[in-house]
Amino acid sequence: KQRCGRRKVVLPEEQQVYITEKVAQGWTPDVIIGRKEMPIACSMRTLYRRFKEKMFDETTLPMKGNRKPNGHQERRGKQAFKRNIAERETDYPAFKEEFGHIEGDTIVGVHHKSAVITLVERLSKVIITLKPDGRKASDIEHTMKKWFEAIPRHLFKSITFDCGKEFSNWKALCNQHDIAIYFADPGTPSQRALNENSNGLLRKDGLPKEMDFNQVDQAFISSVANKRNKIPRKSLDYQTPLEVFLSYLDESTLSSLN
Repeated sequence: KQRCGRRKVVLPEEQQVYITEKVAQGWTPDVIIGRKEMPIACSMRTLYRRFKEKMFDETTLPMKGNRKPNGHQERRGKQAFKRNIAERETDYPAFKEEFGHIEGDTIVGVHHKSAVITLVERLSKVIITLKPDGRKASDIEHTMKKWFEAIPRHLFKSITFDCGKEFSNWKALCNQHDIAIYFADPGTPSQRALNENSNGLLRKDGLPKEMDFNQVDQAFISSVANKRNKIPRKSLDYQTPLEVFLSYLDESTLSSLN
């Protein structure tokens, strides 16, 4: 293209302003093109090039993960006292097409002194963040219990956690709130890929590893997740996670959430 004398695409000013506004909200180039709220006079690939040329804020570009070397063996985690993820397929044959299944984890703050519970509903990809008082299993249990009491019973069917010790009080949550809890195999984050990806987005949006989560409140933690829930996603046909989540709820459930 450089040699053939093709002129560089120059976007109209109103489109540049629109893109800048959406970038500030965390939209990526594919979402800006795919959402079709305003026609953009270039292709998705061209818009990605404009980002890489630093015409727009490239911090909103999708994350690039670091792969572990071939032959890597995970030595962390034990699978002694937990319900394995393999049982989930038997209990919920329609798991992949059914609303109400969650993947969960915690992200830790600076010096590993604080934590945030992260939950993601698989079909809508809605992210829920909860702030416990500490990182102990009792703190996680208490925070999860308060959350379950604030939402309609049986709104969610199952949760799949990683093998962290902070979830060791899972049986009490199962019995009290009638929800199935499973655990992924040790060293297998791909079994909770949506949750792992969401954790990366939350880190990027305002919950970095350098932050002390004890210095912020639940409102701030929720605001970070709410921002991400209002950004359209290509995998949801350019709808927002919140729009898709609400589409699965009936009027009685919506009124109880309010």
